[in-house]
Amino acid sequence: MKRFTKWLIRHRVLVIILCLALMIPSVLGMAATKTKYDLLYYLPQDLETVQGQEILLKDFGKGAFSLLVTEGMPVREQEDMENAVREIPHVDSVIGYASLTKGTIPLDFIPAEIREKFSRGDCMLTAVFFDDGSSSEETMEAIQQIRNTAGEKCFVSGLSAVVTDTKQLVEDQEGIYVAIAVALCAVVLMITMDSFLLPLIFLACIGVSVLWNMGSNFFLGEISYITKAVAAVLQLGVTLDYSIFLWHSYKEQKEKLADKDEAMAEAVHMTFTSILGSSLTTIAGFISICFMSFTLGKDLGIVMSKGVILGLLGTVLLLPCVIRLLDSAIEKTTHKPLLPDVGGIGRFVAKHYKALCVVLLVMIVPAFYGYANNRVYYDMSKVMPQDLPSIIANHKLEDTFDMATTHLLLVDADVSQKDVRDMTEEMKRVDGVKDVIGIDSLLGAGIPESIVPEEVLSLVKGDRYQLMLVNSAYVTSSDEVNAQIDSLNAVLKKYDKGGMLIGEAPCTKDLIACTDHDFTVVSLISIIAIFVIILLVQKSFSLPVLLVAVIELAIAANLCIPYYLGTELPFVGPILISTIQLGATVDYAILMTTRYKQNRLSGMDRKEAVEKAVASAAQSILVSGLGFFAATYGVGLYSNVDIISSMCRLIARGALLSVAVVLFLLPAMLLLLDKFIVHTTLDMKTAR
Repeated sequence: MKRFTKWLIRHRVLVIILCLALMIPSVLGMAATKTKYDLLYYLPQDLETVQGQEILLKDFGKGAFSLLVTEGMPVREQEDMENAVREIPHVDSVIGYASLTKGTIPLDFIPAEIREKFSRGDCMLTAVFFDDGSSSEETMEAIQQIRNTAGEKCFVSGLSAVVTDTKQLVEDQEGIYVAIAVALCAVVLMITMDSFLLPLIFLACIGVSVLWNMGSNFFLGEISYITKAVAAVLQLGVTLDYSIFLWHSYKEQKEKLADKDEAMAEAVHMTFTSILGSSLTTIAGFISICFMSFTLGKDLGIVMSKGVILGLLGTVLLLPCVIRLLDSAIEKTTHKPLLPDVGGIGRFVAKHYKALCVVLLVMIVPAFYGYANNRVYYDMSKVMPQDLPSIIANHKLEDTFDMATTHLLLVDADVSQKDVRDMTEEMKRVDGVKDVIGIDSLLGAGIPESIVPEEVLSLVKGDRYQLMLVNSAYVTSSDEVNAQIDSLNAVLKKYDKGGMLIGEAPCTKDLIACTDHDFTVVSLISIIAIFVIILLVQKSFSLPVLLVAVIELAIAANLCIPYYLGTELPFVGPILISTIQLGATVDYAILMTTRYKQNRLSGMDRKEAVEKAVASAAQSILVSGLGFFAATYGVGLYSNVDIISSMCRLIARGALLSVAVVLFLLPAMLLLLDKFIVHTTLDMKTAR
């Protein structure tokens, strides 16, 4: 390793050129990586709701669907609009008055209770089916063309419309997220470090490794919009401390060695050795979320695990070469850090450690109670900006037709018309069901299917299944709609055991069940993995228990705050935040514990060892934590996509809480449990 680091520093210009050259394929790979905007896409493929979507696409050629609400359109204009929409690429079918009757059944002949399914006042309702999934590029392009074709009198509702608006919103803001994170992080680093140029070097080198990471996503084929939006900011925050540790190590080596190349080579060697364990724990945390059955976790986990590895490589390959190349410029821009002297923190902890231990014990019950009882939401549309076209359309649909969501029924094509009508009548009596619409319910008992043109009948009846719509007054992910889905499924299975109830609300119900299970699995795997890594790195049975316990308290303290403030979190928030904060905090905890062990082994007593450990580690932890806070908090304030905003604000608050816990509560516990730690740690037997 030492031989390699010496070669690295001697050939620094070549290394820099090679690292920068890798940016070219990275940019190309990033541009070629597709983005998914529909979170329901990440549901397990063995769910009936997901399989039903596949059947809908295979048997009917229909993937996504939207309901169009037209306002103030005469029937003739409505018919022209439907015909125009039907010609749009990737629109599979349009079902409304004109497409159902083809002029064979005069409007006045249709009973009022049937007509009201499609018409209320001057508003009319039309169902549009697409030949691809909800978040495909083709469907989103078709949504945009429908809006352009139908004009201002037409409101496009449904999941696909929300996904289309989400894409536009996120794409408009992604570059701003990175700019905010970099700018605020640079300001914090310039204030807290001893050079104005050095933070820019840090951020530039991290930026290169971020580009490597995002470019290598090409091999995944596609990533979620959440991963794409926050991965760069997270990688910056999680790997920033590696750069800080390298710089501080280099400064220490320069005081010992006259040759700067030798000093940097030694600093790289020492930094790699010291941060390898902490980077492994961070990677283990991200890998743990890959075990979620809801595969958004796998998506983010793989990208962030790569990000940590590439960030580590950037720190030990590119950063030392750039620092040595610009060493004289760095020295010319040095200044006295504006961060106050942090040595007093160690003295404070050593003096008041018993009181701090009491604080820790007092925190446990309210922190974990709030953490366990947080309220989460699953319906992304309700927290989107209310002026988006899709949100306006959804409100229009709910206010005019008393419909909050629409389910799809796939019923065996061999089920008799009589059974279908009986099933329809039972379903109509289920709480919150406004309408059940199928070919039989639309025609009524007196009109046989035989008079309906074949090209129209084929839209809703195939060889294996017939398609029906259930309009619900209940919103997606609510307790009421979930109970309604259970009742509808009971009725459906009574008439057709192989029938399927699919759509956004049934998929979301499955999503709730998946994530409840995932939270337990991911938490357990991440804790066990990090426990084992700390056990091997620290060669101790007590330190892994202490570190994991203290870190979990910091996570609980962060995630309990929304409960006491009465705010809801996005459903992925607790799972992802607990993993991200665990991975970030463990770096600080290992640094503090390592310094404490070194001091005890050098002959210091427990109080002096803890005091010196805090004093020596505090600056690195504070700079890293404040940088992480600045990068994420700014994005959280700016973004109006709540799932991104909430996650960034939680990460930012978690960074501050983690710094406070590691600087105050962890050292206090090290002091309190010193004898136990010494006797349960292999290489501390000689500590007095």
